[in-house]
Amino acid sequence: MTGSKQPMAIDSDEDEAPDLAAPRWREKFDHAKVRRGRPPAELTKISTTIRLDADVVEAFRAGGAGWQSRINAALREWLARR
Repeated sequence: MTGSKQPMAIDSDEDEAPDLAAPRWREKFDHAKVRRGRPPAELTKISTTIRLDADVVEAFRAGGAGWQSRINAALREWLARR
């Protein structure tokens, strides 16, 4: 399928690339804050284990992705009415 496509020509001169070992760059890298992963959420959730009836879980799962969030919303709604 891609056999007829020509490879992209890359106009690059090795001299154009900055020397990342230079003291100016080394200093920037040494002081850079490393941020890995997803940013922390303002409101975090607690991981827990809860035993629910199979038919309840199946009904929420049948709604597709986000079934755990829907269970959370249902519990919130119950708490608000209480």
